[in-house]
Amino acid sequence: MNNIPDILKKIVETKKTEVLQLVKNIQAIKREAAAQKPPLDFKKAICPTPKKRTIIAEVKKASPSAGIISRSFNPVAIAKEYEKGKADAISVLTDKEYFKGDNFYLKEIKKNTAIPVLRKDFIIVPEQIIEARAIGADSFLLISVILSVAQLSEFILMGRELGMEPLVEIHDENDLEKAIEAGSDIIGINNRNLRDFTVNIKTTAKLIPLIPSNKIIVGESGITSLEAASQLYNDGADSLLIGEYLMKSKNKASMIHQIKNS
Repeated sequence: MNNIPDILKKIVETKKTEVLQLVKNIQAIKREAAAQKPPLDFKKAICPTPKKRTIIAEVKKASPSAGIISRSFNPVAIAKEYEKGKADAISVLTDKEYFKGDNFYLKEIKKNTAIPVLRKDFIIVPEQIIEARAIGADSFLLISVILSVAQLSEFILMGRELGMEPLVEIHDENDLEKAIEAGSDIIGINNRNLRDFTVNIKTTAKLIPLIPSNKIIVGESGITSLEAASQLYNDGADSLLIGEYLMKSKNKASMIHQIKNS
């Protein structure tokens, strides 16, 4: 925990308390997971073709850095607008304490859309992966800096056994080494420094040359304009995960179209 940035350390400590109840109820959650329809192929959905850029559009009410992003928050309506705009997948925040998310939001979005849904949370125990499947997620986020290589490897394999290929998030070379060693196929580069929440969009360009060519690369954070999105694609990102910029857009469907054609 000593190398984990301050805000993340605080979030992880909160999460440790939250998952205690989850572990107690794991048998019921396993039954819920087994009753779900097979997950959609998140990896295939975000993998670009020569003439197609892909987008993971995020449903996000709030964050520690931005505060409340959407006061009139209707997660299903937002997700439907993303789908209308030809988003390739939807990311849903489920952390309650720091991002005002909820598992219920993901469940409802999954019921009302037909594209893959990523569960974005702070996963620290395997039971959370089973829970992701139980609430209908097709993929889930793993954050390299808060997990050991052994945990990353275990969680990636566990996801694959459940039919879910996870998105492994990195911010620097150390995170990247762990992600590669653990065998991740989808690597998200977070341009936000989680120690102080500063954003440097050049982080993606700096790390991409170090990533094996057979990995899918997702650019995250710092996408505040069409120019920034275009820059990340041109730097080599296969897909972009976009939250706040889309959430604040008055016409989300149109904005997705513009970003893909930027």
